Amino acid sequence: MALNPFFLQGSASEQRLVQDLINEQLKIYGVEVYYMPRKFIGSDTIMRENIVAKFDDSFAFEAYVQNYEGFAGSGDLMTKFGVRTTDELTLVISKERYEDFISSFYTDGDGDTKLTSRPKEGDLIYFPLSDSLFEIKFVEHEQPFYQLGKLYMYELKCELFEVSDEIIDTGVVDIDDNLEDEGYIATLTLAGYGATALYYTGISTNNGVNTITLINDGFGYSSPPVVAISTSPHGGSAANATAVAITTAIGAGSTSFSVKEIVITNSGYGYTQSPTVTISGAGGSGAIARAGIGTNVVRILRDGTQTGGSKYAHTPTVAISTSPVGVASANATAVATVGAAGTVMDVRFTNAGFGYTVAPIVTIQSPGSVGMGTGNFFLNEMIRGQSSLTTARVKNWDADTNILKIGHVAGNFALNEVIVGSATTGEFPGMGQTASYTIYKIGLDDQYDAFAENIVIENEADSGLVDFSEGNPFGVF
Repeated sequence: MALNPFFLQGSASEQRLVQDLINEQLKIYGVEVYYMPRKFIGSDTIMRENIVAKFDDSFAFEAYVQNYEGFAGSGDLMTKFGVRTTDELTLVISKERYEDFISSFYTDGDGDTKLTSRPKEGDLIYFPLSDSLFEIKFVEHEQPFYQLGKLYMYELKCELFEVSDEIIDTGVVDIDDNLEDEGYIATLTLAGYGATALYYTGISTNNGVNTITLINDGFGYSSPPVVAISTSPHGGSAANATAVAITTAIGAGSTSFSVKEIVITNSGYGYTQSPTVTISGAGGSGAIARAGIGTNVVRILRDGTQTGGSKYAHTPTVAISTSPVGVASANATAVATVGAAGTVMDVRFTNAGFGYTVAPIVTIQSPGSVGMGTGNFFLNEMIRGQSSLTTARVKNWDADTNILKIGHVAGNFALNEVIVGSATTGEFPGMGQTASYTIYKIGLDDQYDAFAENIVIENEADSGLVDFSEGNPFGVF
């Protein structure tokens, strides 16, 4: 039997009235949230799996909180992975408002076809009341069910967002800072305005060790060996030296050290003939070196007058004024060693020279000679290494300590590399000059995790939990 023709059963004017009432109710009783559509940056071409997602748009939008008594879900749970928060949120939004205010911004190149006609699972909602992000898990689009022949609203069932490796860069600070400490974060300590190291010299008026020549580099050393120099025959100060080793491969999966060079830490004095150099320890053998002596050789004063400077991102060069003898072999040469804190720990001679009449001047390269830092970095700003071309996004920048926390690292940054921000490329207009700093320390979080590496499972398997000795227990196909 046909419907009663005297009732309209949902005319356009009736539907319009219902939609207007719903819109008005949401504006009165709802809360303002931000809708953030998901954009796919890259995907696996085989499994069609999303690799990286980006959220760089946000739309202020009114929504009614369905679970008004509090968050649904299981709340905070203690799991083997730590405390896990499972808050859930159900929001009701206007279908018309979504289509007019959000969907209209996402069309094809001609502006004709809408690329998203309804809210999508995987999109995010920023809920300002708890300053948290929720991910849409399901969109109910048929409730209430066709009142007056039409649908008027969407019901969004959301769960607290669990970060993977997404990029959130909406330009709204309250939203973007939610991921400031989330995900894998590397720490770069940058070189700013450091202090130059100062070392002072003296000369040995009697013969001292000025050169050590490596005759044979040896083999099989597990670490730099000990270098001993025989004592002065007249009770003078004995010379000291340090071996510098390099890694040499000697087989698949195995390495050992051979001696690269020997540098002098103390030239000593009072030698009448060349002393004996003994290289021992560290499990290796075969390294042979010969010492030479000279008159009026240079020595580094080790009486506390030296300063190691600060913020060295590189090993600085060391220059020593020339000997009055006038030949190249008489000029002292030295190298510096830089510690983990960015200070010069020691100055060691590769040649202590000879023929000096007064103590020469030692000049150590300034830490700023390679590049001092200028400018500031901003949240989510892209940075790029000038030599490695590695890119990353800024998570946090502390201008007082010059510590930069970064995420979404593509590549490997190198020590002593200059990194440059993108503040003047239009991404951060009006925020000043592009930052430029030199890296002198790279801190990478320890990614090793016993659970993730299945150490327990492997150990149990090794103890006989799964026995393959009499065939495959899972069957043969």
